Amino acid sequence: MANYVFGVDIGGTTVKLGLFDIGGNVLDKWEIPTRTENGGANILPDIAASVRAKMSDKSIDKEDVAGVGVGAPGPVDGEGIIHKAVNLGWGEMNLKKELTTLLDGMRVEGGNDANVAALGEMWKGGGQGHKNLVAVTLGTGVGGGIIINGKIMTGATGSGGEIGHIHVEDHETEACGCGNYGCLEEYASATGITRLANRQLQASDKPSALRQGEVSAKTVFDAVKAGDELAIEVAKQFGDYLGKGLAVIAGVVNPEIFVIGGGVSKAGEVLFEYIRPAFDKTVFHGCRDTQFALATLGNDAGIYGAAKMVLD
Repeated sequence: MANYVFGVDIGGTTVKLGLFDIGGNVLDKWEIPTRTENGGANILPDIAASVRAKMSDKSIDKEDVAGVGVGAPGPVDGEGIIHKAVNLGWGEMNLKKELTTLLDGMRVEGGNDANVAALGEMWKGGGQGHKNLVAVTLGTGVGGGIIINGKIMTGATGSGGEIGHIHVEDHETEACGCGNYGCLEEYASATGITRLANRQLQASDKPSALRQGEVSAKTVFDAVKAGDELAIEVAKQFGDYLGKGLAVIAGVVNPEIFVIGGGVSKAGEVLFEYIRPAFDKTVFHGCRDTQFALATLGNDAGIYGAAKMVLD
């Protein structure tokens, strides 16, 4: 019986890799650069070489490895086909098949990075003990991963869980990165919170600590904790958009818990004070008991979830 599994999380600048035992204990983790030149042609060969090198270093035989799980930044369907990964320079490609070939037939499982991270949080992070959860990543954008009965919900083309692009505002004049207007990502991401704060600073002449230096999601929530009135108004706007957006999601997939991660989540439990009121006010009554928790695995969620995909 195999004793080991590899988890791989492909990012735009680095690829994170982890070696796990079958119980989900991380034995080693490391990174390699993501070489995106030439349409990302080197990425999978680099991953295969890194996995082989680690096996050689640890004297692990191919038969002793259950497989390699991979999370990638793009829609990945149930067959392991990635439908374009813009940040990597990839078009449509069978991620599973290509990497299996490079690893001499070793088993490979592939998924979207946000979905895979959600699986990691369910398994070993903030969602432990729950089989139905939505992981929400509040970073530069807003990412999401939906887990139903312990399984990733990919959808037809792997685009399931793109919660950052739920439409929440009809009167937006600035385009989202996806090309639409009024997406949740425009208000609930780190960049979105900064946008809300700058708009609030222009619209009001209230004194605020936010007028003193750089405006960021961190400085907004630091000011909120210090009782800054203008910052609190910004936090209420953020919470209103995100709470209503999550209420919509709850009515569709009815999770037991929302696990909130990403850079913005470093603000801590204070986020829930602003998200929860709008959520409770607008959510369907049958979903009112949905719990909220902070993600706990940080940047390692992807490698944990990738490993779990293989073990499942």
